[in-house]
Order: sequence, then structure tokens, then C-alpha cells
Amino acid sequence: MSPVFRSFPSPTPTSFAARRRARPSSALLFPVSPERSPNQRAEELAPLSGPGSSALETKDGADCPPPVPVGRDETGRDTPDFQKAAVALTDAVEGAPAPLVGIARLASISPMAPTRRKSDERPEYFFLPVKSLLNRCESNRVPFDWTINPYRGCEFACKYCYARYTHEFMEMDGTAFEKKIYVKKDAAVLLARDIATKYKFAAGQNGAPEHICLGTATDPYQPAEREYGVTRACLEELARHEGLSVSITTKSNLITRDIDVLRQIAGRSRLWVDMTVTTLRPRLARLLEPRAPRPDLRLAAIQKLREAGIQVGAMASPLLPGITDRDGELEAVAAAAKDVGAQWFVSGVLFLMPSSAKQFLPFLREKFPRLVRQYQDWYVRNAYAPEHYRQKIAERVGRIKNHLGLTARPWQEMQQPVGPRAQLSLSLAG
Repeated sequence: MSPVFRSFPSPTPTSFAARRRARPSSALLFPVSPERSPNQRAEELAPLSGPGSSALETKDGADCPPPVPVGRDETGRDTPDFQKAAVALTDAVEGAPAPLVGIARLASISPMAPTRRKSDERPEYFFLPVKSLLNRCESNRVPFDWTINPYRGCEFACKYCYARYTHEFMEMDGTAFEKKIYVKKDAAVLLARDIATKYKFAAGQNGAPEHICLGTATDPYQPAEREYGVTRACLEELARHEGLSVSITTKSNLITRDIDVLRQIAGRSRLWVDMTVTTLRPRLARLLEPRAPRPDLRLAAIQKLREAGIQVGAMASPLLPGITDRDGELEAVAAAAKDVGAQWFVSGVLFLMPSSAKQFLPFLREKFPRLVRQYQDWYVRNAYAPEHYRQKIAERVGRIKNHLGLTARPWQEMQQPVGPRAQLSLSLAG
């Protein structure tokens, strides 16, 4: 176990008022898509734990890493001020109930979606009407311009997921993130219009296309995709265009179902896939990511994608201090990814917003009680681990990449104009 450093005193977390839950309708808007392929992981799903955009996709950054409230510490350095954010949020919900508006109103009237799943542990699915699929990302923490999130909420139920705050925009508690999944309607039609009216194929002075990341606040290949096919519909629309810059982030081997359309996109545009592999330990992965595919299935997906000529790398993110940072573990993940053809490797330390901390800290108290005080010291006042720890991990990742001959993500290539596409290679080399 690697050492965990202390840096901040532990204040009492600010409590939040309970969120209003959405009331579903029984009406159905469109039929279920035919299942394209069996889910190799369906029979292994663990039971869930815990208590049961405006018409426009809003410009509040809901699909991007959220803007962090900033204050000044005693050294004059900018730092997130979570107590101010907590007070502002609490004040907004403690008064008399206000009428639901925007995405909260739409969620409250979204009709239930049909499902073939019979398990009592399945989430509730709803059809969410939206007017846009391509959403501008204003965050300076990420290098992409647009996001596509085919769903709101994610059944994988990762304990650390930063995106739980997106359900709070719908006046729900973060615990509903994996229990109420919203399926965005009319994906292909909306995306076609968005690309025609919003997207810039030659943005900025260097003429590079704007970058679209699919899967930032939800996993595009969660189990809902087997039934509703929104991700597949988006990819088929992207395949119709030439000169795009696209990346996909997932921790599901279901992505291999779409190799045919991924090859079409890669033949006309730039395409990268990031496969998240946080640990090689199956039992730990089940604890942290209860309904996500096993680590070995994700590694097998990397190999299949590379054999199909798709550019793919591995992400060991988030790195959880005291849990997945022990000596040799990060190195083992990178080596396993390299062995199956991964071209790059990245890892970032846990980013923990208050909405996620409300779920993660009780989990930590139950499963890793020795770490509770440390996480409170680090994360109650700040979304980030201390800088010296993050720097230590960055140096460690650098050594791993140098040793294995892996690179970072191909962000520099993203900034170059799209040229003629070379024929796809079918080998693991390259």
C-alpha cells in the first residue's frame, strides 16, 4: 500500500436538502430498437446498492467536467471553495418549493421507456425529449470542444463518478444517477442538424476540426445501449461525414459490437477510443464499478479494436489514493494494456465534487474505513488531491510510459488539419 499524505484539516461537511424526485408517465413514444448482439456481461451484473435541458441542452456545462467554485487561500492561490458552493446550493432549495423548470420539468414528465429486462434490480428508463445532441463544452480542464452523451445517468454505478451532479439539475439526489436512466430521443436526426449548424470542420488558426468526445457524463455503452441503440445511431450519423475529430470514452466491451461503423468513421475522420481500466483486480473492480464489465473483458475489447485498425488507449482513471495506487498496480494495468495493443496510457487522480462525495464517502466508510479521515482531509474543501500527490502520480505515469514505449493521448494530432486518410491496418503494430 502506498503512503497517503495529509494536507488539510477536516471540516464538517455541509448537508444538502433532499432533491425532488421525478414522476414518470406511462406513455410510450417510440419502439425499442432490435438488439444487435448479446451482452457478454449481462449474467454477471451485481445488484445495485443504496436507496431506491431545458428543451435545449443547457449551456451550464452539464455534460462536461463542472466548473469549480474558486476562492483564494492564505497564499493567494486560486483554490475551489466548496463551502461557498454548498451554502449557495442549500439556500436555493430550502425555501418554498418552486415550479420545476428546464431539464427538471422535462424529466418530471418524461414517459417511461419499455424494456425487456425482467430483473428487480434493473433501473427505470425514461425517454427524454431534447433539442440537441451536440453540446458545447466550456471547461478548460479538457481538450475537446463538444460532447455527446446519449443518455443521462449511468447504470454502471461507479462509486466515484463525478457526473452524479447532472441528476441534481433534474431535482434528484445523486443516488438516482444509476437508478433512473434517461434515453435521449431522435438522436440521429438531431445530431445531423447539429453538425450542419454548429460544428466547425476547420476551427481556429491552424484549421483543425473541432473535437467531439462521446461519453463524458455517462457511459455510451452501458446496458441501456443494447435496447435503445442511441450510441449506435449517433455513430452512424458521424460515419456519414468526412473530416471530423472524434473520441469515445467507455469501460464496456459492448463497443466491439460497433466495429463496423467505427471503421467507417476512422476511414473518413480522426477517431480515438479510450478504454477505462481502473484496476486488474476483479473483486475490487466489482466494488468500485458494480455493474461495469470485468477488467479482462475491457482488455479483450482493446485487442479487438486494435485488430480492426482502430486507435485505442487505456485510461487508469480515476486513480484512487490508498486503493488503486499501491506499488506495482498502476504498472500492471499499463503492461496488460500494452500487451493487447493499447497505443497510449493515461491516469489521473480522483476528482471528487460534493455531489459525488455524498455517495463515495459512505461507501469508503463501509469498505475502507481506515481511509475515511484521509479523504475528508483532502476532499471536503477541494475537488482535487494535494498537488504534491498529483505530481508524484504524474511522474510515476511518465516513468511507466517511457518503460513500456507508450505515449500520452494523441492531443497534438487533434490540433492538426485532417489530411487524406491512410488505409487501416489490421495488425496490432502501429
